Order: sequence, then C-alpha cells, then structure tokens
Amino acid sequence: QLVESGGGLVQPGGSLRLSCTASGFTVDFYNIGWFRQAPGKEREGVSCISSGGGYTNYTDSVKGRFTISKDSARNTVYLRMNMLEPEDTAIYYCAARTTTRGNNRRCEYYGMNYWGKGTLVTVSS
Repeated sequence: QLVESGGGLVQPGGSLRLSCTASGFTVDFYNIGWFRQAPGKEREGVSCISSGGGYTNYTDSVKGRFTISKDSARNTVYLRMNMLEPEDTAIYYCAARTTTRGNNRRCEYYGMNYWGKGTLVTVSS
C-alpha cells in the first residue's frame, strides 16, 4: 500500500513537503506519480519519477516550484512544493506503476497499480 503524509494549511508563497511511503513492495521496481484533485475538477498528474530516480516529469503549472525525489532506503518518494498558490489547493495522491528496476527512461500518469488515499493541501491566507 501507499500512504501519503505532509499535507496541511499553508499561506500563499509557503512550502510543504509531501511524503509517499510504500509498504509491501519496494519503490525501486515502480515508477511513482503524484496526482491532485481540486474541488470540482478532474484529477491531474502533477509529477512523476522513474524507478531509478533518473527521470522526472512535471506538469507545466508546477515547473520550477515543485521537486520530486526518492529515498530508496526509506522506500519513500517526496514532493517538495515551494511558492504555493491558492490554485494548488487539492487532495494530493501518490500512485505506483510497475516497471523494471533502474528505469531512467520514462514515467507516466496512467496504468497505475497502487494508489494512496491522499493528503489534503490547502493554500490560503
């Protein structure tokens, strides 16, 4: 399973770090993606990282503000979010898609095998 943590209430311009910790499998065999769903909107892919950690992707609206990383020893993937905006308010989910170990060629936002239950991020003054 996947468990997200680190959400909360933050003022515009603030920062948060979300964590996605896996149990029952190792993230080294999975590409991991972060998704979000705002009220009244469809879920969107925010960022993903390949199993080897060498390939990352970001949706345009978060480029330069969010950073995805992984710690294999902790079996955890992080999403560092800086310069948060009210438009970033959403439930953030992480998900895993099986792949080969050490993949550094791609990651994706579809075909996910496991999902977490989400963590709420609220950006408001």
